[in-house]
Amino acid sequence: MPESGYGRIRLFDDFCGPEIPVANGVAYGVTAGGCAYYLGPYRVTGDLGETDTGVVGLGKAGGWVRISGNDENGKGVAIGTEAVFSPSLNGPLAIEARVELRILTTTSVFIGFAGLNADDVAEPVTSTGTAITYVDTNVAGFIFDSQLTALEWHMPYSGGTATAPTVSNDVDSDILPVAATSVILRVEIDTNGTVRWYIDGDLKQTVANAVSTTVLLAALVGAWGTTTTATDIDCDYLAVEANRDWTI
Repeated sequence: MPESGYGRIRLFDDFCGPEIPVANGVAYGVTAGGCAYYLGPYRVTGDLGETDTGVVGLGKAGGWVRISGNDENGKGVAIGTEAVFSPSLNGPLAIEARVELRILTTTSVFIGFAGLNADDVAEPVTSTGTAITYVDTNVAGFIFDSQLTALEWHMPYSGGTATAPTVSNDVDSDILPVAATSVILRVEIDTNGTVRWYIDGDLKQTVANAVSTTVLLAALVGAWGTTTTATDIDCDYLAVEANRDWTI
């Protein structure tokens, strides 16, 4: 195929416009009906049948949204893409988001790439104490989980020939989130499966062969509950970049 035209895929939303209401959402594909929800160029997935879940705009300078998970363990909401990005065909890939955590308790969040983004999206990674468990076998991203012993940003990965870490200390960034303080998180994936993690522009981890080069990945930002208390993450912007596959 000729490699002319628009060769770079760029998705970006500053969240200054339309939003998905928290109340009265019904997840797409459920027997009660429902519809597919979109926020700018991104799809909204998760347990949208609950009145305390969804995405709403905030009255903050520059435009922000609050991604709200509900008050059930493992239930939540994400904004992102379909699983359509192949590292080998579309790389280098990048996701970048400026986010804030309002609280550092009863919350689990993920920012990065995962192999699944189903309508009722599940946590790609779950954590307790110092143990990391991969719900999705193809993952490269940041997690913050109040159930971890170290309440810091962690950088798990799975799917490549490098052994997926299952002990949180092995992927601890040593960066502690501060409630109501923004942080810029960025994940890059090369065509050969090498992944880099950045916090506020500083490179925190590089892993060769961290992910599969052929599995299709979705880019997403999400929040999930850990107890009977609802959770959320605030997002100022979300950017996703990839190259076009000219082989088809």
